[in-house]
Formats: sequence, C-alpha cells, structure tokens
Amino acid sequence: MRVAIVGYSGDVNDEKIKRLKPLCEELGKRLAKEGHIVITGGRDGIMELVSKAAKEAGGTVVGVLPYSPSSVEANIYVDIPIYTGLDFQMRSFIMLYSSEVVISIGGEIGTAIEILGAYAQRKKLIFMKGTGGWTDRFAQVLIDGKYLDNRKLTSVRIAKSVDEAIKIIKEG
Repeated sequence: MRVAIVGYSGDVNDEKIKRLKPLCEELGKRLAKEGHIVITGGRDGIMELVSKAAKEAGGTVVGVLPYSPSSVEANIYVDIPIYTGLDFQMRSFIMLYSSEVVISIGGEIGTAIEILGAYAQRKKLIFMKGTGGWTDRFAQVLIDGKYLDNRKLTSVRIAKSVDEAIKIIKEG
C-alpha cells in the first residue's frame, strides 16, 4: 500500500520533532517491513525521520517535493524524488492523490491543509494520538468521534501506537 506521512517539518533536533523520533523510527521501520511504500513531502522533520527508518529497513521512499531541484533538496533517504514545480500546498495534493492511506503526526498549517485534503479525497486517515499540532487539535473536534464534517466523507481513525496504526492499515 502507498502510505503518506504528514506532520511537522523543520530541524529534526527541534524539541517538538525530537520527542517524536522514536515513534517516527518505529513507524518507518514497520511500514517498510510490511511492504508499504512510504510517501512524504520529501523534506526535513517528521518526513526525514520516517524516511530514514523506512530506508534503513529496506523500504521504498517517495518524496513529492515543491518547486525544482535547484530550489528545494530532498532529504537523503528519498529513493524517488518527484519535483512538481508547484508550491508547498499544491504539491501536497499530488502526494495525497498518490496515496491510499495518510498518517498524521503533529504538524502546523501545512499539515492541517494535508489533513483536510486527505479527508476531502476520502483517504483512509490515521491520526497518531499525542503527537501535538493539528493532529491532536483535529482529533478533539471530530464529529461522532470520527468525522471532520457533517458529510461524513471518510472516518478518521486515531492510533495510540504504531501497532494500532499498522492494524488500521491492514483492515483495508
């Protein structure tokens, strides 16, 4: 399955990202071992941590990047960089359309846009509980504990662990 990871970008030593390193490493490793293709925005932060673990576990990592190679570099763990020529928000929609499942870890406004885009596209959407940012903010306002709006386009699932996230992916 093609699994997109969205979440905090930035320096991997930033406290809000650094505290999530064990989760990201376990998630990347498990996704690779389960045979899933990891798709990210191809840059730093959560994207880099999950990509590194997936790559080290023998997985395939796709990075859907904004702009061009001369303006934005993919992290070194990306196997297949896709430069879209688009800005950060628009490139996210290519990443979302290319995925079957979207896992959200923390995140700022870019992640919020990706969460809403995934929901609007009816993607299987998994929030990693306790990771902060928009992931946890949206989790607090879900309608009936699983929808982002009254149209009920797709149910959002909340995982408290990597094991739970992998189980949700397997449920199909």
